Amino acid sequence: MLSQGFVSAAAIAASVLFILSLGGLSNQEKAKRAVWYGIVGMAVAVLFTAFGPGIGNYWLMIPMIVIGSVIGWKVAKQVAMTEMPQLVAALHSFVGLAAVFVAWNADLERRRVMAAQAMGAAQEEFSAFAALVATKAPDELTFLQLEVVFAIFIGAVTFTGSIIAFGKLAGKVDGKAKQLPGGHMLNAGAAVLSLLLAILYLNGAGFWTLLLLAALAFFIGYHLIMGIGGADMPVVVSMLNSYSGWAAAAIGFTLSNDLLIVTGALVGSSGAILSYIMCKAMNRNFISVILGGFGAAQSGPAAEIEGEQVAIDAAGVASSLNNANSVVIVPGYGMAVAQAQNAVSELVRKLRSAGKEVRFAIHPVAGRLPGHMNVLLAEARVPYDIVLEMDEINEDFPKTDVTIVIGSNDIVNPAAQDDPNSPIAGMPVLEVWKSSVVFVCKRGQGTGYSGIENPLFYKENTRMFYGDARESIDSLLSLID
Repeated sequence: MLSQGFVSAAAIAASVLFILSLGGLSNQEKAKRAVWYGIVGMAVAVLFTAFGPGIGNYWLMIPMIVIGSVIGWKVAKQVAMTEMPQLVAALHSFVGLAAVFVAWNADLERRRVMAAQAMGAAQEEFSAFAALVATKAPDELTFLQLEVVFAIFIGAVTFTGSIIAFGKLAGKVDGKAKQLPGGHMLNAGAAVLSLLLAILYLNGAGFWTLLLLAALAFFIGYHLIMGIGGADMPVVVSMLNSYSGWAAAAIGFTLSNDLLIVTGALVGSSGAILSYIMCKAMNRNFISVILGGFGAAQSGPAAEIEGEQVAIDAAGVASSLNNANSVVIVPGYGMAVAQAQNAVSELVRKLRSAGKEVRFAIHPVAGRLPGHMNVLLAEARVPYDIVLEMDEINEDFPKTDVTIVIGSNDIVNPAAQDDPNSPIAGMPVLEVWKSSVVFVCKRGQGTGYSGIENPLFYKENTRMFYGDARESIDSLLSLID
């Protein structure tokens, strides 16, 4: 068993590694090293916490750590890059549920210790967390109760909210925003009842208050995320990440675990900041999104789409590329699904060898989270200097000869600008339709996360290049001069 000094030093080291990890993720070229910082930091945290003072039952804990590690390894190896968002959402649910169980157990231990002390039990009779509780003064016990309340409420909301987010991202739950009749009033009522239960609990009511509090929070988490549409799922995943961090921090205070407090606070604050940045990038109201669309303006029917989708073959696309001077590629979810990044990289190499200007356009939100475009392009050794953000390249589309959209929907949808009743109205998008010609590489005529049609596909300067993204791009390579 390690001393408290070793554990405290490990907490500081792990915290530094987590900070380095978060900082490194801001740069594509440093992202891989940043991930390793996080892995090492978590390994240090688990090891030194498991063998810290007051910890026992290793015969049970060590097999659980091994089993959990094996399951995590297997899942990570089997999950495709494009399924990472729903995997992250699923993992958030585990954190939330763990916070609920730990908080329940903390209160049961508090009640057991207080009952034993009332019967004259000595402090030496307690061990582990119970020994910590036995040393607390009355005001400290009150703070412990507050920590329990916060952990249960935030953890329960995170649990059911993450499950629904996973379902929507995985296509197992309808991506459209749906709520029960009187939706926002139901959420508000559940929140008020939760507050009343918390007050009752703090004033000496029984354990039943915490059970009901968890049940109400489970409902709030479920109903909030059901009321958020698929177009806002990237923000939701980030926000649930924040919730899981705050739940972990609350449990850290309960257990007097400095490492858990610091780690939870880092995750909670970074997730909240990222969610805010995403909302700004998508022209969404931050408060409205996290409250399930509360206060959002009611939209009318979406605008009718006129025209028809015109298909084109590989020869037609290659002819336009051979005659073009400037080309912009917009990678999306379809590229990730087909694992077409290497074929795209080869196409870029051939076009640049022919003296053409080729650049990539990346949306600040949707272009990253669904398929992790920046990671896939780096994997395919695409030069980082030709990968541009939306704000850097949008003004260049009118001067672009050919734009190739590979499996993107919402981030290139002109309805965001033209249709005030669209679910994505006001969201900044890549203005690809301003190019001379647009080729859309898609498997079929399906919609994106928002579940709405894209008028881009019906414009006169748009041609649909149907098929698997990798096969379609491969078919172009031999036709490029």
